[in-house]
Amino acid sequence: MSAAPLVRLKRILADGSIIEMRVWRLPGATVERPHGLKYSLFYGRPGERIVAYDNEAGKGDHRHLREREEPYRFVSMEKLIADFERDVARERGGDA
Repeated sequence: MSAAPLVRLKRILADGSIIEMRVWRLPGATVERPHGLKYSLFYGRPGERIVAYDNEAGKGDHRHLREREEPYRFVSMEKLIADFERDVARERGGDA
């Protein structure tokens, strides 16, 4: 059984920046992904990551805020998306 897509969204904004959200349900939970999800949420421009949340293999749940990378405490998919949208809005000066 393979991963099943749950969220797939890509928006290119008027200023050329990109918001892309991808979330998959995994066949089961793992030590690295106890919530059973794989995700990649991105806001930036071509060649420039401004905000990103992901759980890349070997790193676990974490987020990128420009050049800074820090652990992220996953609670739910809804909170993940809300936290990402909040950080994007902050970077855009309140406009997500």
